[in-house]
Amino acid sequence: MSAHPRRVLLAPGYILHHRPYRDTSRILEVLVRDHGRLTLFARGARGPKPRFGGVLQPFDLLLLSFQVGREAGQLTGAESAESAAALPAGSLMAGFYLNELLLKLTTRHDPIPEIFEDYRRALSGLRAGGRIEAVLRVFEKRLLEAVGYGVDLTSEARTGKAIEAEGFYRFVASEGLVPAVELDADAVAGTSILALAREELGEGRALEDARKVLKAVLTERLEGKELTTRRVARAVASRGGSRT
Repeated sequence: MSAHPRRVLLAPGYILHHRPYRDTSRILEVLVRDHGRLTLFARGARGPKPRFGGVLQPFDLLLLSFQVGREAGQLTGAESAESAAALPAGSLMAGFYLNELLLKLTTRHDPIPEIFEDYRRALSGLRAGGRIEAVLRVFEKRLLEAVGYGVDLTSEARTGKAIEAEGFYRFVASEGLVPAVELDADAVAGTSILALAREELGEGRALEDARKVLKAVLTERLEGKELTTRRVARAVASRGGSRT
């Protein structure tokens, strides 16, 4: 990347995370459709008269103008790109979970437009009142595939034999899906794996098995580090909320 800052105007993007910087500014982590994940300084974004008004909100599609150089960039403008309803309160934790996955699994300055579109579709599903766990599972699957961490859901890792609907399998780190017996604690049904491959997740076992497989893949790729949103969601689930 050039050492000289270059200007980008009105690029579609989302804010994934922000934190205070000095007295009146913020540091933003953003996902921009044609530029990937970027760090931007938003100077004057805090205080009684914030420079960008109240537009810098997570989950809202924005048009971002900025200068970007070798490392962090400078936000120069931001405006709403569409009028969309806020995420329902019950979906906020799921939204923050999507954001944390993007922060952990993507690389700065690596544009992968399909990730941007999958994120946008996931947010639309959450806004529309879609089943939260199904939305999350499909996003996890697609994100892992897009960043090169996808798991083969159609064949066994060691033999190449096709996954059978009536069979049972388990995920082995650094390998993939291998045969198992139904009584294994981490066994998942072949019907569930094939449903995940088709992204046709219903209720019950298929959804739970999809969560089990994808959580195992994510645990491997995150080197066992627990996501903050998973820890919080576990506490919420203990009080009757949904899991991530």
